[in-house]
Amino acid sequence: MEHLEQQERERLWNKIQDALIHEQIDQFRAEFLEIHPYDQAKIFEEQTEDIRFLIYTYLSPKEVADVMEHVDEELTEQFIIEMNPTFAAQILAEMATDDAVDILNDLDKNKVASFLTMMEKEAAEEIKALLHYEEKTAGSIMTTEFVVIHTEQTVKEAMRHLRKEAPEAETIYYLYVIDKDKRLVGVISLRDLIIAEGDWLIADVMSERVVSVPVGEDQEDIAQMMRDYDFLALPVVDFQDHLLGIITVDDIMDVMDQEANDDYSKLAGVSDMERSGDNAFVSARKRLPWLIILLFLGLFTASIIGRFEETLDKVAILAIFIPLIAGMAGNTGTQALAVAVRGIATGEIEKQGKWKIIMREAMTGLITGITCGVVITIVVYVWQGSVFLGMLVGISIAATLIVATIAGALVPLVMDRFNIDPAVASGPFITTINDIISVMIYFGLATAFMNLLL
Repeated sequence: MEHLEQQERERLWNKIQDALIHEQIDQFRAEFLEIHPYDQAKIFEEQTEDIRFLIYTYLSPKEVADVMEHVDEELTEQFIIEMNPTFAAQILAEMATDDAVDILNDLDKNKVASFLTMMEKEAAEEIKALLHYEEKTAGSIMTTEFVVIHTEQTVKEAMRHLRKEAPEAETIYYLYVIDKDKRLVGVISLRDLIIAEGDWLIADVMSERVVSVPVGEDQEDIAQMMRDYDFLALPVVDFQDHLLGIITVDDIMDVMDQEANDDYSKLAGVSDMERSGDNAFVSARKRLPWLIILLFLGLFTASIIGRFEETLDKVAILAIFIPLIAGMAGNTGTQALAVAVRGIATGEIEKQGKWKIIMREAMTGLITGITCGVVITIVVYVWQGSVFLGMLVGISIAATLIVATIAGALVPLVMDRFNIDPAVASGPFITTINDIISVMIYFGLATAFMNLLL
């Protein structure tokens, strides 16, 4: 069934809920299981705990697992914890291994140990094998549910093996080939396998140009690679090229969404992405670290202005233009920051070169600075009738925009050079830094040319 609109979802849910309330199990299952798991998950998320417990009763662990794989990541922990522990363990065992690992990574270690103990040994071992990998690496997002074939097999033997293993595999569009030492040596598409003669050896029909990633590779780099090559899946290997698992495109889409949210939170000056369900204390705890840092930076800005108290006393009108100059610096710095962070994330900076990006931003700052400087000079002259005041504000704006643009591009590049997430150079941070720069430029020029203003 196609993706359901909200109105259609509500109409369908009314029918499903009516079947639940009247204990019409067959009617409920017929209506609920007919729709796509995504729509099942959206309907499921909107229900009260009592209704969810009825659904747990009427569905098998495998059917609930299909729903849970599409539930919003922020809610999965809540739903898993509210279930009967044995039932929850069965659901986790039925889920794709990588999806189960994602959920368990967010749970308390004691709960994880308890769930693993209640699972069947084979499922528990597969999950344990992925749990020890560092978060946000290839090992943590790969799945071990894939079909592998051997170089010595014939096409006919490989097809027989594929028919047996396919129901449990996450994808079969590409089959990865290993040698007798279990090293990854090739890849063959399902199409090529189907059209090959049955008595041909896999070694003769496979492609040896197989692209793989090491198990410790960062998930953001993997997402970039899969986007560049348009892969549906990517094999994961250890340092000896042993095939450990595969990463599928649906997992990478989740990674891209996660990374985008993570970068957005950092650009907003939040240490960890807030959830809509967080209470005020949790939200405050996540925001306070950056705010405290910015508070002290703001105090530093204030102390700089204090050093120019004598200049302000003599030419009080200078205070009018402080918000204008500081605001323009923050705006242009944030623009350059966004371009630089995006360039780092997409790999564009590596292709074009960092110095080329810096020079481009410097020229952009020069053009925008001179243009805005000329405009504000004319405006201030017409408004205040002082050509020297207009020139001071105009030159300050021009110099500030040039410096702020370069700083906005340079800060994330420097952070990336030292393996610090460039998104940490968040909007509020770069804005405050540029406030300091703009104030120093503005009052420095005002003090130097004080005689012309009096």
